[in-house]
Amino acid sequence: MADSKRTLIPGSGPLARVPAPVVFLLVLAVFGAGVLVRGAVGALLLGALALGVAALLAATWRLLAPGARVLRVLVLAVLALVTLSVL
Repeated sequence: MADSKRTLIPGSGPLARVPAPVVFLLVLAVFGAGVLVRGAVGALLLGALALGVAALLAATWRLLAPGARVLRVLVLAVLALVTLSVL
């Protein structure tokens, strides 16, 4: 069984230097702002967040286990539905 604490994709890219709590808080802030603002601006914020999630999913797809893929696609689908609901 895989260790849940291991790094998914070790690397030295620009995102490797950003602490995980900072990324979490940034995503939470953008999501919250998008939901609270609503309308076109809120949908734009949530759409940008969805594009970022989709880009990360595409970049890591071949390295993910099938169960992890399903979960991430589900998260992306829920984010897309929330984006449409704020319009």
